[in-house]
Amino acid sequence: MNPSSRRILYVDDDADACQLMELWLQQFNENYGVTAVGTVAKALELISDLAFDLYILDYRMPELSGFELCRLIRQEDSMTPILIYSGMGRDVDLDEALRAGANAYLIKPNDLDKINETVELLLQNKYRAFS
Repeated sequence: MNPSSRRILYVDDDADACQLMELWLQQFNENYGVTAVGTVAKALELISDLAFDLYILDYRMPELSGFELCRLIRQEDSMTPILIYSGMGRDVDLDEALRAGANAYLIKPNDLDKINETVELLLQNKYRAFS
């Protein structure tokens, strides 16, 4: 991996969504090292072994919700940005993501066009507004 690469972990139980996100982000920026996994267990295993620059989490997963995973990550890591990318778009979901420690919240598939800019801002620590 290129030394200037940015490691991104994408967690979603939908295999097609994982493949799409990997391709989408790597096409946007070839320096993104995207790892996509389909289970919370695999995500936790990778997080314990590797350092990531950004986490992108789905909300609904069989083992734990993305919010619960976000809380687990925040227990160990308060600095790495977390983006929740979910099909749930209610205000209560946005509030819960913020309370869990997420830095940003985008709604799939409506906000796919905002992914690249949001990821870039989060990686540069320039994302200020929770949207």
